[in-house]
Amino acid sequence: MPQVTIYTRPYCPYCSRAKELLEGKGVAYTEIEAGSDPEKKAEMVQRSGGRTTFPQIFVGDRHLGGCDDVVALDRAGELDPILQAA
Repeated sequence: MPQVTIYTRPYCPYCSRAKELLEGKGVAYTEIEAGSDPEKKAEMVQRSGGRTTFPQIFVGDRHLGGCDDVVALDRAGELDPILQAA
């Protein structure tokens, strides 16, 4: 399975929801707390093509988007193939 990375900030309900979704699928991920770290936030913004909201989720180098994006992919049946394909 590819490396999953999620950029988060403390006390973010969307971050919690996204992590719960990934955990429910048994996906191991690397969490980068970028909410209070300007360098890590700049890295997130650069990797995501300018998106500044939390969380931002990546599978390998592929940007999946934020919580709503990942939930939509899951509901459409598209998330599992992405997680398995890379």
